[in-house]
Amino acid sequence: MGEVKVAPYGSWESPITSDLIVSATVGLGQTALDGGDTYWIELRPSEGGRNCIVRRAADGSVSDITPAGFNARTRVHEYGGGDFVVREGTVYFSNFADQRLYEQRPGEAPRPLTPEKSYRYSDCVVDARRGRLLAVREDHTVEGREAVNAVVALRADGSVNEDGGAVIVGGNDFYSSPRLSPDGRRLAWLTWNHPNMPWDGCELWVGELNDDGTLGESSLVAGGEEESVFQPEWSPEGVLYFVSDRSNWWNIYRVAADGTIERAHEEREAEFATPQWLFAMSTYSFESAERIVCAYNERGTWRLARLGTRDGRLEPIETPYTEISYVRAAPGRVVFRGGSPTERLAVVEVDLASGRVSALKRASEVALDEGYISTPRAVEFPTEGGVTAHAFFYAPRNKDFKAPEGERPPLLVKCHGGPTAATTTTLRLETQYWTSRGVAVLDVNYGGSTGYGREYRQRLNGQWGVVDVDDCVNGAKYLVGRGEVDGARCVITGGSAGGYTTLNALTFRDTFKAGASHFGISDLTVFVGDTHKFESRYLDRLIGPYPERADLYFERSSINFTDRLSCPVIFFQGLEDKVVPPNQAELMVEALRRKRLPVAYVAFEGEQHGFRRAENIKRALDGELYFYSRVFGFEMADKVEPVEIENL
Repeated sequence: MGEVKVAPYGSWESPITSDLIVSATVGLGQTALDGGDTYWIELRPSEGGRNCIVRRAADGSVSDITPAGFNARTRVHEYGGGDFVVREGTVYFSNFADQRLYEQRPGEAPRPLTPEKSYRYSDCVVDARRGRLLAVREDHTVEGREAVNAVVALRADGSVNEDGGAVIVGGNDFYSSPRLSPDGRRLAWLTWNHPNMPWDGCELWVGELNDDGTLGESSLVAGGEEESVFQPEWSPEGVLYFVSDRSNWWNIYRVAADGTIERAHEEREAEFATPQWLFAMSTYSFESAERIVCAYNERGTWRLARLGTRDGRLEPIETPYTEISYVRAAPGRVVFRGGSPTERLAVVEVDLASGRVSALKRASEVALDEGYISTPRAVEFPTEGGVTAHAFFYAPRNKDFKAPEGERPPLLVKCHGGPTAATTTTLRLETQYWTSRGVAVLDVNYGGSTGYGREYRQRLNGQWGVVDVDDCVNGAKYLVGRGEVDGARCVITGGSAGGYTTLNALTFRDTFKAGASHFGISDLTVFVGDTHKFESRYLDRLIGPYPERADLYFERSSINFTDRLSCPVIFFQGLEDKVVPPNQAELMVEALRRKRLPVAYVAFEGEQHGFRRAENIKRALDGELYFYSRVFGFEMADKVEPVEIENL
């Protein structure tokens, strides 16, 4: 073991470089089981952010399914998800470039099933009995009109459905999760209308399907304006299950034989769901008629369990994972995407008989010495209104370095996006990039975050830009008060909605001395008039209806109060972002220029909402550290491409 060197926080040399983070690293998404085969999505930064469907056959061999030139990614709701479905070796997927739905039979090239029109498709289900697919379709064919969403039927005979599909269910603003009963006679689906988001309130419907595939009599099963329903699924015996937050917590329910709703397990203060930002999210799956395998979140930590359908008993399945998603089960096994404080995300298989846990594919095969890994500590701290907020704290850690006596580390406060989302404790090298260089990180699950019940989630209603900012500020103050970080070097960073929180914290509070906005919102009124359908009324709940509460939109938009901003800010922005358009960043940058405050603007051609290309992910990470090193006057150990900082 080498001698430990003394160097200021922030200047430590680390093996966790931006090159390491983007090299041989893939994003892992949707999983699927088909007989003995396992499928998943890989997002590959090294291939320009392409989504590739990968199959692991029953014999253990692994192969790419999506050919070069195809990108399995839908743009329904802009965020997508539900990019593919597979049955008996045939894969149906949405292609990003043209948003057409393709059929790919084993050993054959993909063939389009939908026309070259402005339709998008997601969340497909195979109706084998009728030789067709059911899918959520988003219709953009009429210029200047809001997109129209519906559940449609598409022939799966290899020919193109020139009409874009026959509408099975329509008329509401949004649809998701079309699910066929095992006998093909009933269809369940979720639907909701503006201004709700699905985690605010949505409805679960069931309809009878006629022999010709048209929909007969339909009825509302559960949900409403103030009840969020998630992931309807049919048991092998044809019993309809779903997740509801009617008790404040997202628990699993089912429809009894007499049509009444009953809980599938004892009431538990845990979340068996997650906010439906993407299609085809799955937290539970039927291993058999008698057993469900499910994941649930308690105080920010996910666990895996068996749930008996007969006795309602919930029995833990021991795994090292604290983040679990995309759960899919088949007799004797379960597959999911999992991560832990010491392991990056992986596609994981558990043998339910032996308990053996196998990582089928890791986000990265890079092995790291634990001497450079900071493990998170759950933190609860008091915030405004006499309530408690939650976060995970990562102290600086690098086995080769220590700080000079008496020095406290800088603190980077991270605001997750969403804002109805949550951070987890999964090992993220982007976090370890900071801690291994001597920068402490506080990853905040501010009021409004998921995982702590509906009431905690609703703290943000009418209070976005206030509660989230207060919680980030109070988290930083809590650590400063405990002597764990340097109050003169607290910075804040966030992307999208987290960028909005960041900009408001920098404008309306004086706790943070610098910050970074990654495609963040600075002007809420522009966001109201210049965004996509899914989120176009999101702010009605988070802020208030517009224009009736135009005063609140003005008061909580940092662009209107740049005179209060008195610290350096760096902006990172994709120039093709439809969720948060580039003018959001550019208006703010111009205001900072006029005020002669240190400011940097890094724009990326071809990037949308969130950066997918390896070179841009690297540039954003290194650029943010470079910015802070210049602002706070510490030397970077890394040689990185400089960022132009005006007014420094």
